[in-house]
Amino acid sequence: MSGSNSSPPVDTPAAPDEPLGLTVYDLPSPQASVAVDAGRTARGRIRMLAVLLVCAAPVIASYFTYYVVRPEGRRNYGELVQPQRPLPPLAATQQDGQITPLTALKGQWLLVSVSGAGCDAACAKHLYLQRQLREALGKDKDRLDRVWLITDSAPLAPGVQAALASSTVLRVDATALAQWLQPAAGRQLSDHLYLVDPLGNWMMRFPAIDFAISPVDTVSAAKIKRDLERLMRAAASWDTAGRP
Repeated sequence: MSGSNSSPPVDTPAAPDEPLGLTVYDLPSPQASVAVDAGRTARGRIRMLAVLLVCAAPVIASYFTYYVVRPEGRRNYGELVQPQRPLPPLAATQQDGQITPLTALKGQWLLVSVSGAGCDAACAKHLYLQRQLREALGKDKDRLDRVWLITDSAPLAPGVQAALASSTVLRVDATALAQWLQPAAGRQLSDHLYLVDPLGNWMMRFPAIDFAISPVDTVSAAKIKRDLERLMRAAASWDTAGRP
């Protein structure tokens, strides 16, 4: 068109084509993955063991104190059982006929006597001694349970029931019980009192008392009481009255 001042369009040069950039990431090798997982597993196990050691430290310390760090001249009256023997999952029958595993007794110190239900004179004196020893512990008596294990199916002897207040009375199979508790050489199970710790380990057997010679052996009773007090004092940091 005449008289027009318009200028011809100016073409903008196109940007040159560039290749599409692709970044390739290397995947970890199976060997490297296994090594990483193994490291994590090892660290986890170390942490778990550390937690277990922290929890068990008071128990270990108390036993170390009693068994290893002893003042010169100190002796046990009771015979230490080594290795200790844990309560077996032995079925026991309560007085009301209910069945309970022997392991249900864990969580308390147990002073155990064993005999038939007829309960002869020695048995009656053991039951009396158990009661006296528990009462003699004073404020710690609730940390100790008196346990009478009956090894036959006979009825209880007349008059013995009155001596069983606050006692645990269980009937157990004699053969199975003999796989756990053992008397001293030349003795019978019924000749001794046995001590089980709160973790459920039979750990001490007290010497047999010849009641025919000494109807009330106050010397032996005092020695048993001293052992009980020492053990409870050593375990005071982790053991409390009553089952958890």
